[in-house]
Order: sequence, then structure tokens, then C-alpha cells
Amino acid sequence: MDAGTQLITSSTFTHIVTIFILLSIIIYNYYTVHTQDNFMLMAKRLRKLTPYFHSINFALAYTGAVLSSFTQDLSPTVILMIPTTLFIMITEIKRYKKMRVIKHDAIELQIEFRKFAKKIYIMQIIVIVNMYVIANIF
Repeated sequence: MDAGTQLITSSTFTHIVTIFILLSIIIYNYYTVHTQDNFMLMAKRLRKLTPYFHSINFALAYTGAVLSSFTQDLSPTVILMIPTTLFIMITEIKRYKKMRVIKHDAIELQIEFRKFAKKIYIMQIIVIVNMYVIANIF
């Protein structure tokens, strides 16, 4: 097996594993928002996972860029993956910014945040699954 084939194989494997890790983090975050009654504990758990979330999302974008540039593939699927990654990053930043300003005694904001976070996580899951299906079909 030559070096180019090895690079493509390892990058593809890493890219797919990274997708599933990111999806796992999103599902865990959704589960935390859905089941955790104490807002401060929930916010602490989400805050701890945020750097991992962004690191995994970056690794996903980086391995995708390596694959795309090495294979010189700029198909519509690859082009669609760019806004998908940006969407996931921007929605997570919005979620974090909304969460960090909520105080312990702001019960209304906490309830509103839970609804907002659930919507964000569901949208992220749908976008990732749809992108994965599109990439495997085309």
C-alpha cells in the first residue's frame, strides 16, 4: 500500500470516527439538558464539554480538508460539508453564550434556555445525520 492510499484510508477512518464522537457529545449534551433538574450542575457539565466539542468539530473540519485537498475533490457534497461544520460551530457558540449569562435565581431564563438548547441539539443531530446520509449516497 503506497503512502497516498494510507493517508486517504487513515484520514477517512479518522473523519468517520470524529463524526461519531461529535454526535455522541451532542447526544450526551441533549440528555444532560433533558434529564438534569439542577440548572447550575447542568451548566457545569455543558461548560466542561464545550472545549471538547469545538476540538472535535475542528478535527472533523481538518480531516475533511485533508481528504478533500489530497484527493483534489471539490464536489457539491464536500462544499455542503463546509456550511454544515460552520452551522454546528455557530449554534454551539450561541448556545454557550446564552447559557453563561443565566444566574442561579433566573428561573424563567433557565426554562427558556432548556427549550433553546434542546432545539439546538436536535438541529445539530439532524444536520449531521443528513450530511452523513448525503455523503454516503453521493
